[in-house]
Amino acid sequence: MIVKNESQTLARCLDSLKDLMDEIIIVDTGSTDGTKEIAARYTSKIYDYEWHDDFAAARNFAFSKASCDYIYSADADEVIDEKNQARFLQLKEALIPDVEIVQMVYVTKQQNHPTENFERDLRPKLFKRLRGFTWIEPVHETVNLEPIVYDSDIEILHFPQGNHSGRDFLVFEKLAREKGEMSDRLLGMYVRELYKAGGTEALCRSRAFLEAALEERRGKENTLLCRQIIAVLMKLYRQLDEPVQLLKLGLREEITVPSAEVCLELGYFFMEKGENGEAAEWFYRAAHSCESELDIASSGKSAYIALSECLAKLGDCEKAREYSRLAAEWQPQASGV
Repeated sequence: MIVKNESQTLARCLDSLKDLMDEIIIVDTGSTDGTKEIAARYTSKIYDYEWHDDFAAARNFAFSKASCDYIYSADADEVIDEKNQARFLQLKEALIPDVEIVQMVYVTKQQNHPTENFERDLRPKLFKRLRGFTWIEPVHETVNLEPIVYDSDIEILHFPQGNHSGRDFLVFEKLAREKGEMSDRLLGMYVRELYKAGGTEALCRSRAFLEAALEERRGKENTLLCRQIIAVLMKLYRQLDEPVQLLKLGLREEITVPSAEVCLELGYFFMEKGENGEAAEWFYRAAHSCESELDIASSGKSAYIALSECLAKLGDCEKAREYSRLAAEWQPQASGV
């Protein structure tokens, strides 16, 4: 585990893990509360690590201290309950050496995690420490580079304490500032967090980087990522009241088929201008004709709430109440598995 100021959650997490693990390794990245004192009740393998705004580097350091065959990577806001502790022990007994990664079901209630779209999601959690390579193919032989992954039914309960997006934004921004680029995978995660949890200040700080990233990718294969960047920039331009920039993006060739997020941003724009009829049409499209690409609520709860507000302003109280009811009853998809 890598930890920092986790005194409120660490004991709960380690209580659920202590009978499953053969060694517990805690890497502290600068706690100023009682985190290390709590960790010392469970293990003597506690290491200090100077934080460099790099979660991967910290996890690599933690992994380097492991000595067992497999490494379970945990976060302090996770819990494995008794039912899944039993499943974990069964896995330890049955796990064959060929398996290199075990995925487990990550369970996060939506109200506790504003940047996630799914309540249940398969994630890699158990890793073989040393990987052996096998030659394959009877002729023109090559080394098998694909890991052997097992999808288990073990459930990990995730109870995040507040919104950590601000911390993540600092890492994203440092990477953008120092490297000037991100992989498509990381950029996709950045724009999702920005759209779902970024305030105006975080959006403004991302502006130059996202505008450049959009132009750099224009005309290339990943039009989905371009549309996602467009939705985030439209949100920013709307908040800054830059209608020309917003509408120029809304007419980009990448969004011939607009996403629910783009429809929402256009709807919010017209609603803020007092054009409730036009706004209602865009909110209706978000709710009934478009797919979400960043925030699953954009084609559900968010669209219903906005449509209800517009319809009420237009005097259609019956339909406004109906969409208010749909918003109250809306539930996200249970699984991203």
